[in-house]
Amino acid sequence: MPGRSPFLFAVRESDHMTKAQEYIPPKVWKWDAESGGKFASINRPIAGPTHDKALPMGKHPLQLYSLATPNGVKVTVMLEELLAAGHDGAEYDAWLIRISDGDQFGSGFVDANPNSKIPALMDHSGPAPVRVFESGAILLHLAEKFGAFVPRDPGARAECLSWLFWQMGSAPYLGGGFGHFYAYAPEKYEYPINRFAMEVKRQLDVLDRNLANRRFMCGDDYTIADMAIWPWYGALVKNRVYEAAEFLDTASYTHVNRWADEIGARAPVRRGVMVNRPFGAPEGQLHERHDAGDFDTRTQDKLEPEAPE
Repeated sequence: MPGRSPFLFAVRESDHMTKAQEYIPPKVWKWDAESGGKFASINRPIAGPTHDKALPMGKHPLQLYSLATPNGVKVTVMLEELLAAGHDGAEYDAWLIRISDGDQFGSGFVDANPNSKIPALMDHSGPAPVRVFESGAILLHLAEKFGAFVPRDPGARAECLSWLFWQMGSAPYLGGGFGHFYAYAPEKYEYPINRFAMEVKRQLDVLDRNLANRRFMCGDDYTIADMAIWPWYGALVKNRVYEAAEFLDTASYTHVNRWADEIGARAPVRRGVMVNRPFGAPEGQLHERHDAGDFDTRTQDKLEPEAPE
């Protein structure tokens, strides 16, 4: 008799689930209570601002409003990489958006990103301000603006953008799917944890197979595809999100680990992960960044941890 699969999704009597206990969806769903779990208080089924609050404005053309979750780290890493490569026009002000406090629902932030998610970038370098939201769009905007970290050859560019959008489509299964049910949901449920663990391991296998014969995601060159994927999947295999490395056996994805270590050792990456970071060890935090000297002179209060967004 074949062994029992760890991903058996059928409801069984041993699960103590009865018909009376099953959730039966109503004909029309209504929001009448918080869903529970960490950060439930900031989840709502409507868009738009909840309060009036203008965004601050610094001295540089590039104004970033963000938090050092994986999506936020993508952009600060990109900006620090651009500066390290000599693109002085990439100097930026980075303002902390405290999502636990609902800063993303302020009127100024909603004007910058109607989806009320970090990060949001305002580019004041042209005749009129340009808003850019969604982390992948910001990476592509900056890459094209400075002619860096995205290939010019059509075939190589297509490969890079394919991996960039792979991340945009895949990470919600890692964060909102696996991360939520494994780490943040008010109760542990076997079905969703198994469902999303299987998908995340499939994604790690996709990455591992690709990196078996490539130094970086698209070959020998480091690109925005790496900057997009590393904050999520590099952090996952190194047990920096969800504390799930053992559960997912991430050490077995040797090529992903090798790639994650190489990118994590880059000086611009080490700076980028600090920006807009109000959690973790104090020496790894830089709540706001307005010039390179802030990494040496920072003074700030400790804040409570945030969940990846």
